[in-house]
Amino acid sequence: MLTFFSTPKPFRGHIDVIQRNAIQSWMRVCTGVELILFGGDEGAAEVAREYGIIHEPKVERNACGTPYLNALFDRAEEMARHPVLCYVNCDIILMDDFRAALATVAARSPQFLMAGRRWDMNITSPIPFEQPDWRQKLRAVTQLEGVHRPSQWIDYFAFSRGLYYRKIPRLVIGRPGFDNWLVWYARRAGASVVNASRAVVAVHQNHDYSHHPQGEKGVWHGEEAQQNYALLEGLRHYATLENATHQLSYDGMKPNRRHWLVQLKRRARVEASRVWFGVLHLTRPVRHRLGLRQERLAGMPKRGQ
Repeated sequence: MLTFFSTPKPFRGHIDVIQRNAIQSWMRVCTGVELILFGGDEGAAEVAREYGIIHEPKVERNACGTPYLNALFDRAEEMARHPVLCYVNCDIILMDDFRAALATVAARSPQFLMAGRRWDMNITSPIPFEQPDWRQKLRAVTQLEGVHRPSQWIDYFAFSRGLYYRKIPRLVIGRPGFDNWLVWYARRAGASVVNASRAVVAVHQNHDYSHHPQGEKGVWHGEEAQQNYALLEGLRHYATLENATHQLSYDGMKPNRRHWLVQLKRRARVEASRVWFGVLHLTRPVRHRLGLRQERLAGMPKRGQ
């Protein structure tokens, strides 16, 4: 039924622990699940052999070595043997509620994207998967101590085969905006976009940003982030889970009747942003003579926010 795919960071230190936790949780989501790990970073081949999962070392990357989203999704679809695929960041733990949610969505919609908000947790040691109650314990402590992130923080994307094949621009993984583009495109393609945040406890294991030369600032505001933002075309190719066409909770899947209002508000914001930057452009000579800088002016949020 389901093929997971992801691209891990090098398996060393704390990242090794949390990535192994994530992968082993996916293996237990449902019977017959398929897993594909992309990339040739340290430890990937060894972990794939250890767990008996598929390893594809070749993945197209940019000059900084960051994988392209389209290359990953297209190759996963070519390799996958199941009708439903799920890209998931390699620090996310999923449990049996994910399986139940996906079965509900797939039964209702032939073309869909199911995604959800994550719960941030500090996890520093291996999950005891050998204990039969590991899911119940993790879910309970997460809902007690975890931080439920807002609707634009999305770390898993379960979708029907063919939805994204050869349609994704040159976004890169792990930088802002690629998740928002995926939600936007699914809506544009007419698929059911299902917010499963109320039905799925997706646990994000907190980590540092030492994998980027500029740390957290580089991830969110560096050159690659700006390139991703540019491909969003302001807010025109941007959506969050507030734009989902359906909501999924423990009592079933229902239409999200607020998504049109959210969409109208976003369009108004895009237009206001266009006007704002037009005014800034026209008044730049005057502002420079007066010594005014753009950031001193009260106005629209920064691009991409």
